[in-house]
Amino acid sequence: MTTISSDPRSQGFPPVINAQTHTLILGSFPGVASLEAQQYYAFPANQFWRLLSAVLETDLVDLPYPGRLQHLLSAGIGLWDLYRACEREGSLDSAIRKPECNDFVSLRQQFPYLQRVAFNGKVAARLQQQFSAWGLETISLPSSSPANASWSFAQKLAVWQQLAKHPSPR
Repeated sequence: MTTISSDPRSQGFPPVINAQTHTLILGSFPGVASLEAQQYYAFPANQFWRLLSAVLETDLVDLPYPGRLQHLLSAGIGLWDLYRACEREGSLDSAIRKPECNDFVSLRQQFPYLQRVAFNGKVAARLQQQFSAWGLETISLPSSSPANASWSFAQKLAVWQQLAKHPSPR
């Protein structure tokens, strides 16, 4: 017998970060495929892993998920999302309802080596001013989502290449 939860809220993932993380890529909230797989950017049409493969000059796409995360962390890159929980039907950011933000103040205190936040899409970039006020370098990236079809892969990559440069020291 299958039990259907009456709680319409979805819970996001913990941050992928360590003491050497200098750059945090911040998305909005995991899509349906990611929630089902319990993996960041699990939807095959999302270009996230292809973009980072090109930026880091390593094939992350063919690595098992734990290997992808390990490679990012070894490159000083972490992952998290703007929201820790929300209500949403489907995977579009425009369908997010009743969002709860993650605790970025605690994250900032716990990981003082963090120097840069890169926002994967416009929704995540809503906190750009807050991170800039904390003295962090910020980058607005075009969304890796297939919903962002107005940008070609090459156009997205041209902006995402900024991640290849080490952040400026504070």
